[in-house]
Amino acid sequence: MDSEKAIAAIKEAKPPATDRFTYLTIVETNLSPAVLPTLNEVLQDAELTQEIGWDLVYNLVNLPGSDECLETIARLGNPREVILKVLETLELLSQDDGYQSDDESEAGETNGEKSVPFKQKFITLVNMLSILHKRIKTKYPSRFLATSLQTIYNTYRPNHEMTAAVINLVRSLAGNKRPPLPTRKSSVNVANPDQHGDATKNAPDPEADKETEDPTETAIQERLLLSFATCILESFVNKNDVAWAPRLLEFYNPEKIVPGRKTLMARFREEKALSEKDGAVGQLVALIADLGLSSCDKAFLSQVSEGPLQTDPLSKTEDVAKPEDIGLSTGGCVILMAYWVFSTTVFDSDHPVPDMHIFPDHLAMLETFLQDDAEDQIRKAPGTVQALVTIGLWLHDKGLVSAIPKAPLANQTTNPDEATSDYMRYILFVTLIAVFHPQLHVRNAASCLAGLVLHADPADDDRLKILYDLLENCDYASLKACAITWLREELIAAAPNAQAVPQNLAAPNSQAPLPSPSLQPGTATPGTRSRAGTNMNVFAGPQALETVQYVVFPNMDFLKELDLQKLVNELGTNAPFFLQAVNFGLFLWSSADKWRRVLPPNLDATVKERWFAPLHDAVTKVKKAVDSGKIEGQELGSLQFDLDVLTERLSRLEAAEGFAVEK
Repeated sequence: MDSEKAIAAIKEAKPPATDRFTYLTIVETNLSPAVLPTLNEVLQDAELTQEIGWDLVYNLVNLPGSDECLETIARLGNPREVILKVLETLELLSQDDGYQSDDESEAGETNGEKSVPFKQKFITLVNMLSILHKRIKTKYPSRFLATSLQTIYNTYRPNHEMTAAVINLVRSLAGNKRPPLPTRKSSVNVANPDQHGDATKNAPDPEADKETEDPTETAIQERLLLSFATCILESFVNKNDVAWAPRLLEFYNPEKIVPGRKTLMARFREEKALSEKDGAVGQLVALIADLGLSSCDKAFLSQVSEGPLQTDPLSKTEDVAKPEDIGLSTGGCVILMAYWVFSTTVFDSDHPVPDMHIFPDHLAMLETFLQDDAEDQIRKAPGTVQALVTIGLWLHDKGLVSAIPKAPLANQTTNPDEATSDYMRYILFVTLIAVFHPQLHVRNAASCLAGLVLHADPADDDRLKILYDLLENCDYASLKACAITWLREELIAAAPNAQAVPQNLAAPNSQAPLPSPSLQPGTATPGTRSRAGTNMNVFAGPQALETVQYVVFPNMDFLKELDLQKLVNELGTNAPFFLQAVNFGLFLWSSADKWRRVLPPNLDATVKERWFAPLHDAVTKVKKAVDSGKIEGQELGSLQFDLDVLTERLSRLEAAEGFAVEK
């Protein structure tokens, strides 16, 4: 395109030389980066811009360097028409097949010309809205705002630049009560023409209502912005792993940190990409506080734990009559609470903390999120679920287990004859997180939380029942391995003169160790009166192992019937459980005299026959197949390492003094 001819055409055809429809066609035909300065001069004519400005938005936003023209349209165009066009453009652009790859990329080229990435288009259009909404003079401006916020939320992608843009928008429309807190300030900055531009250039609303703004409008708009901010917070944390749960565990258990390994705490301090996540979340939390949500009172907690699950509150904001009709994102509120407790603990920040307990409050939150299709909920909202784990870890550390410690915690409605304890229900939800969460360190933290709450159950017979249920009914080898570890911890805590013993909970995935606090005698207290009415802890005698022996050391004769490939599959699927069971056997029989009080009569003989011998033969068979070349080592993957460990541990158990297998 000849730039000089295009510029001349735009200048010469300006009305009244042509009518506005013809002129609009001429402008659109000659659009290119080279003509933008000239076009911006033409658009200074407010009357012309009110007539054609809205119709240029889509074409201009796709041109590099069009920001000044679009700002002029936002300041001089008809604000109602331009808002509608901006929202339409946002929706069209977000549906473009190429926007996802553009989100984190630099501008590319199309037909030899530079193209504008989607995130830059989004920022430009959001900046326009921050100007446009201030120009509208109507009785119910919240109706325009509600539509805009819903569209922005639907097209938002949780990267740092877009997040900075929506923060600027909300601060601008809320009156920018104070600057962001410098201690958690994000290093990402984007242009904010409403803040740094010249508002005196804004044209009046040509369709301004004669009626004054409704008295409730200010409160409704503030509530809309607050609802929007909680939705953005949830969206950002669900797409950006902030690692609160594992960092909290590092803080609580510095002795568990592996020497020489860089901690997550250090990485989030030193690595820019990670520190920017903390900064963005800190900015959003400060924004929410400025919008009025800065306390964690009972009403707020009740809304989160007992109210309906609000996943998209902005979709229900059209024609609201009062602020109370506008809900907040339930997930965003949970994330906000998790930030408060995490930041207060780790950074010693001044934030409110929830006045709640694991029972009944935190259990109610877990039920709200996970009672319907838990796997789908966990995978769709990993950040919200991690926030739930973070809150649970904090509550346990503060000793906030039960609001009424001596009350029986049982759900009588489940089955009046055999009620499910609140502890069992709680551990069920947390172990679902330990299975399905996409991040390993969150799975580990959830397993740790489940173990801590199990040991906090004051009824020893209920603890045993929970362990049996996990070992009998759980389909996941990693959790069954955890259950065996928790069983071992209970036996240690119930021992005479037991001391605080450092534990090493089995991680759901053997790739990483799981830090866990020590189990204190008295947490799972020996001598605690059980619900069965006896004074003796069931873990202090043989009753516990008598109850669980067939789920810890099950009959393994079926392994003899499997062909080699099926045997490899069985060992691969259940390796964590088998390894932990062998370790438990070593624990019991390597110091047989020490643990004789908990061993049922002849347990060693029956375990040798039904469990040890067939498992040992199966492992030996697969090892021989690998050594002979019948199975390639690479086909086994991680099982090859597990087989080596199993072989070594089985040999040690075979030679253990209390478990000597007759030759």
